[in-house]
Amino acid sequence: MGSPVTLSGFNNIDFTLILNAIMQQESQPLRMLEDRQAALKARTTSFNQLGARLSALESASRDLAGEDVAAYSARSSDTGALDVSAGGAAVPGRYEIVVSQLARAQVTASTTTAPDRDTTIVANGGTLTIGGFTVTLSGPVTLSQLATAINADAEPPARAAVVQTAPGTFQLVLTGKNTGADDAFTVTSNLTGGTGVSFGANAVEAADAQLTVNNLPVSSTSNTLEDVIPGTTVTLYRQDPAQTVTIDVATDPAAVKTRVEKFVTAYNDLLKFATDQSASTGEASIGRDPLLRELRNTLRGALTGAYSNSGPLRHLAEIGVELQQDGRLSVNASRFNAAMADGFDNVAALVGGTGGAFTAIGSIVERYTASDGLLSKARQGVTNRLSRLDDQVAAMQDRLAIRRLALQKEFIAADQAMSALRSQSTSLSAFGAVI
Repeated sequence: MGSPVTLSGFNNIDFTLILNAIMQQESQPLRMLEDRQAALKARTTSFNQLGARLSALESASRDLAGEDVAAYSARSSDTGALDVSAGGAAVPGRYEIVVSQLARAQVTASTTTAPDRDTTIVANGGTLTIGGFTVTLSGPVTLSQLATAINADAEPPARAAVVQTAPGTFQLVLTGKNTGADDAFTVTSNLTGGTGVSFGANAVEAADAQLTVNNLPVSSTSNTLEDVIPGTTVTLYRQDPAQTVTIDVATDPAAVKTRVEKFVTAYNDLLKFATDQSASTGEASIGRDPLLRELRNTLRGALTGAYSNSGPLRHLAEIGVELQQDGRLSVNASRFNAAMADGFDNVAALVGGTGGAFTAIGSIVERYTASDGLLSKARQGVTNRLSRLDDQVAAMQDRLAIRRLALQKEFIAADQAMSALRSQSTSLSAFGAVI
């Protein structure tokens, strides 16, 4: 607010108090602008909060709108032998699996040994070729250093490790990075000097997984199979040609209901936000903004409207998604379960797909949440108003600073003049006393 007024001390008038009072009065328009500025910033925050709730509603809508809206569960009769998880494209049914062989990675150990891993020099140079990729050594190495040199190169198809196979006995072990017969590799040692490093027969041969699915032979380079049962991922843990493991894939009504409840929660959260905003007053509230009113009316129409699809169900209320008198949504569990029992395909046709309810709702919400959508335009409008208001505030602050400086100069001049007059009066009094 500027520097304080320095007075002579001879006068009893407090010019600083007068200056502050004048500036307080003349700053009222600035305070009004600053109040509007704060309100617009709060309005921006409200639009951001609306955006967060719309994003949650859009996500919940999309979870129900896809062609794979169906939710499935998959269960293995022996999870120690193999496990399974189902995706949205799973096909209900029972599958019998016999695993005769797991997919394996090749393991090759050196036939030569060393008494330690970090002291004995096993080679002074040369090359080691693993699966067609050559590792070149330029100096003496121990077993640990040799393993580090192999692993430092990303190209060889195997990783190296030093393993203690007996007291005072260490070997270099190469293990394939991938399982499957196609990832078998050869090892050629042209290392020179030291105690030497050579390789013989493989400890484990690279092999494909071998199994039957409903008596159909299947081969896989991996123990994780994503195509053997449609829409599922099967992971093999144990081979046992004498054991049959049963996998049951079925629709999962509880998972679909969880998705519906997620949407209901997101909608009710949005509704509460809109209601709270409507109850607020002032420029900070967006409760009376046309955007929010249109959004509420459009969503309500979508929730109660009829949908043309390939199934017999037309309204969300027919699957238990019901609009209450206070505007909130709820899930009627008994009606939902009855609709699922009558036929999941009919429920899926209503909620998802091209003509589904949640496809339509998701599209409505996207009109607001898109980068160039209605919400973005509303935010930009507030931002533009704030920018103009910022300029007004800055200009007014500059004018007030100039005004304060001018008043300071006037008051200082007045104080100096009064001090001069007082001094002259004192001198005249003294002169009269002498006469």
